[in-house]
Amino acid sequence: MTTDGKAEEIRTTVAGRARQRAWREAERAISAVLADPEVQRLQALIEQEEVAAGRDLLDELQPFQDRYDHAVQTGDVAALAVLCPGKHGRWGRICVQSAGHETRTSHWGITPDGPVAWIGSAPDDD
Repeated sequence: MTTDGKAEEIRTTVAGRARQRAWREAERAISAVLADPEVQRLQALIEQEEVAAGRDLLDELQPFQDRYDHAVQTGDVAALAVLCPGKHGRWGRICVQSAGHETRTSHWGITPDGPVAWIGSAPDDD
């Protein structure tokens, strides 16, 4: 191996270890924040509000869930393609409304525990 090749290998190894260390530090910081009692209280309050909002919107938005369920059962790709890209990582659900609804209503979907509504969206890698 040439000197340049060895130097590049060392740089790559050092950079990889620095990234790993940064991820570990970030995970520790995030865990500390999430363990804080006030953060946990607020998280529970937000969850309660999302469940209540989901129930409040059930009568109005159930047809969207029915359309989604039918599209999944029949493999209707065209119907699935017009769905909102909104996701909610905690619930593991997608929004069953049509794309562009956000100016009128929050995201909405059904979980095993019932309906849920939320504002904002989780990243695709949830």
